[in-house]
Amino acid sequence: MENEGLLIEKAALGDEDSFSILINNYKKYVFAIILNFIKNYDEAENVAQEVFFQIYVSLPKYDQNNFKAWIGRIATNKSIDWLRKKRAKFKDEILESFDNFDNNVDLTANPEIVLLEKYKHDELKKALNGIPDIYRVALEKFYFREKSYEAIAEEEDVTIKTIASRLYRAKVLLREKWRCEDESL
Repeated sequence: MENEGLLIEKAALGDEDSFSILINNYKKYVFAIILNFIKNYDEAENVAQEVFFQIYVSLPKYDQNNFKAWIGRIATNKSIDWLRKKRAKFKDEILESFDNFDNNVDLTANPEIVLLEKYKHDELKKALNGIPDIYRVALEKFYFREKSYEAIAEEEDVTIKTIASRLYRAKVLLREKWRCEDESL
């Protein structure tokens, strides 16, 4: 096997075979980092592709310091970016449901539409209040107060994995309750 420094130099100059060897050498390492953040295998694969693309694009600027740490930092940053996007998307979906009544309902419109929007707004509130407190509190702290897993775990005196589990369960419960209520419309 070629020296890693030589592979990096060749890959930085566009040698696809050298880049492929580097990727094969580090793909398990990168995937392990990503799975530590993102528990979904399919999503982790997508993030891994973004990581390797970023490595390919940034390789000419790499300063030959610590390649493994450099790759690890890229994988960590891409994972955190993915989590932020996911958190923002979920938060936006919830807030949009709340805001639809408050901001988007034309009060001069058909009274049936106004009542329907108010009903949906109330049902979402009811769904949020209808999930067990340990899940609702974790969801509110993470999405609405934008606290980290670590901060919530410290406040609740539980492990980070427990918080991750509570958030996952909270999202599932909320979606189930919201869908059940929404189907009744």
